[in-house]
Amino acid sequence: MLRRIFLKKIFITTIGLIAMTNKLFAKEIFSKPKFKDGIFYNNYIDHKMASFKEFWKWRKESNRPEPISFPIAKNDPTFLQQNKTQKTLTWIGHASFLLQIDGVNILTDPHLTKRASPIIFAGPSRTTPPGLAINDLPHIDIIVISHNHYDHLDYQTILKITRKQKSKQPLVLVPLKLKKLLESFGANNVKELEWWDNIKFKNIFVHSVPVQHWSNRSFNTNKTLWCGWVFEAQNFKCMFVGDTGYSKDFLTIQEKFGFMDLSLIPIGAYAPRWFMKDHHCNVEEAIQIHKDLKSKKSIAMHWGTFQLTDEPMDEPIILLKKLAVEKKLSNDEFIAMTHGESKSI
Repeated sequence: MLRRIFLKKIFITTIGLIAMTNKLFAKEIFSKPKFKDGIFYNNYIDHKMASFKEFWKWRKESNRPEPISFPIAKNDPTFLQQNKTQKTLTWIGHASFLLQIDGVNILTDPHLTKRASPIIFAGPSRTTPPGLAINDLPHIDIIVISHNHYDHLDYQTILKITRKQKSKQPLVLVPLKLKKLLESFGANNVKELEWWDNIKFKNIFVHSVPVQHWSNRSFNTNKTLWCGWVFEAQNFKCMFVGDTGYSKDFLTIQEKFGFMDLSLIPIGAYAPRWFMKDHHCNVEEAIQIHKDLKSKKSIAMHWGTFQLTDEPMDEPIILLKKLAVEKKLSNDEFIAMTHGESKSI
């Protein structure tokens, strides 16, 4: 009898220790962002932003190639406006996608105007027009913003969409500390999420997840958070990576979600590596992110729209095709779309 009681206590204690260990492990790997002295930090690199000296060195040494314009696919705005059943993906350009999941219309980092700049007469200009005009968009239910850089968060685009949908504005999901800025753009239905938070909209869960990047807009470096987004519906999971350097964050995301049916991964704006490596992945690293996420299919983004860095604008897609063969990816496992192209997913 005493032996049975003793064994029972050992069993209960062991189970308790296992549960506590799992809880601590979960807390560690799914940790909230570090916020100290008014700024946010990445998980795997120190807070060491490029100095003005390093920035000036890059600008002085930069031999930026000529801009390139890319073809635009003909899509069917009427179908996209009326579609309530088919899962579709339309690449508008850069990091802007229209994702339609079970009747819910989602826009990622919408930028549909001429410049990625705080001013309308200078700064990086589009070399390829948007694949969808604002007036051709369906009614947008959700907008997700990955961070506050001008090529991912465009004031004019947000203003025009919210005015167009004045009676029923989209739900705008942003990282921490960005709500006030979006409200100043005219958005009145804004929710802030920190890493590993989620929100449910109809039948879709939208999760904020960590990526390795930084934020800055009007000299407020890292005072607002950055993130990627995971959309989880019945029998479908999709990740929009946003902007990122390569990090172990993607292995952690895979731990959480198991796999992705579809991932939208940046492949451009990576040169020179000494300056860009921590915060912009190159093509080889993008393929590793695809593998880390155990993604069934991935689509390339963040190329061919703005001349932001030193690599030729067509180099990322040339390298993607080459490396996909070398790394023995299956046909169409990780591809680039044409601007404006719609795909059934």
